Amino acid sequence: MYGFEPTDEQKMLVDAVQRFASNELRPAAHDAEESGELLAGLIEKGWELGVLQASVPEAYGGFGERSAVTGALAAEAMAYGDLAGALAVMAPSGFAVPILMAGTEEQKKTWLPPVIEAEWKPYTAAIIEPTYDFTPGEMQTTAQVDGDGYVLNGEKAFVPFADKADAILVLATLDGGIQAFVAPAGTKGLEIAEREKTLGIHALPMYRVCLKDMRLDRTARVGEDGAGMDGPIASSQVAASALALGLSKAAYEYALAYAKDRIVFGKPIAQKQAIAFMLAEMAIEIEAIRLMVWEAAWQLDQGMAEANRSAYLALTGAGDMAMMVTDRAVQILGGHGYIREHPVESWMRNGRGIANLVGVAMV
Repeated sequence: MYGFEPTDEQKMLVDAVQRFASNELRPAAHDAEESGELLAGLIEKGWELGVLQASVPEAYGGFGERSAVTGALAAEAMAYGDLAGALAVMAPSGFAVPILMAGTEEQKKTWLPPVIEAEWKPYTAAIIEPTYDFTPGEMQTTAQVDGDGYVLNGEKAFVPFADKADAILVLATLDGGIQAFVAPAGTKGLEIAEREKTLGIHALPMYRVCLKDMRLDRTARVGEDGAGMDGPIASSQVAASALALGLSKAAYEYALAYAKDRIVFGKPIAQKQAIAFMLAEMAIEIEAIRLMVWEAAWQLDQGMAEANRSAYLALTGAGDMAMMVTDRAVQILGGHGYIREHPVESWMRNGRGIANLVGVAMV
């Protein structure tokens, strides 16, 4: 059974990420949200913490072994500062982790070092599709065998940094299963459409990606026999759930501090029963979903088949939890919760997008 005490290495990494989130991401979040742009230097500082690098063996440019539990802990800590900033730093993981989990030895040696070594680079993944009934297991993007290669057609949404990406990892349906393909920048038929206009997460540039008879050679297919993508999809669901935890923890703690300081009729509003009950329920939901995320991450690390189900349940619960917690944070602040001087309104808008983060980052 999994334990609840992080290792010394995990503590060191999470502490470093927490400091970055609190001291660097949080202070810059408001201006980034308003301008719709993150500072490049801020992304590089987050990248230098080595969260993804610690998950990649030395043979491929990293300095560790993959651990979904460690990745989930780091993702929660980073999202505590700012969700858009966390997603920007973690975006290359959406490209690298599927190759690490399912790629051939040659693919790992070809594609992982350029992502991992040196500075942050805009490698990304295209998974989400712009349909109301989207599910990762039943994609409308298709891949068909064509001679000695494949032809892909379809449309993807919420692809971060697609306009500048050196390569994009695309998931598509092939022979009834979901497969991954590496599409280098400039591939004919790979079209980057307009930047997405979203309710929240404004600072993260996300784009529509259109695949129009995009032809790739056989080496572009990840895995010798086209390894399935259940593991990477579950990894992405765990990552999104962990990010939801960090966002929700930030909203809860901000609302709690406000409720203790806000005096109405001579008493802090935290002593009002309605407010106290809301805060208690927020804390309970955060802790409950955290256990689900940890269990799913642990099952991923153990290679257990149950990980796919657990990851899906964690994401479903995390999306609902994030909306409940952030909405109540806005309520607790009253009129102050509706104005942009306080971050809770931004967190509430960001929380609505949790379900759309599958594929944006992985652990």
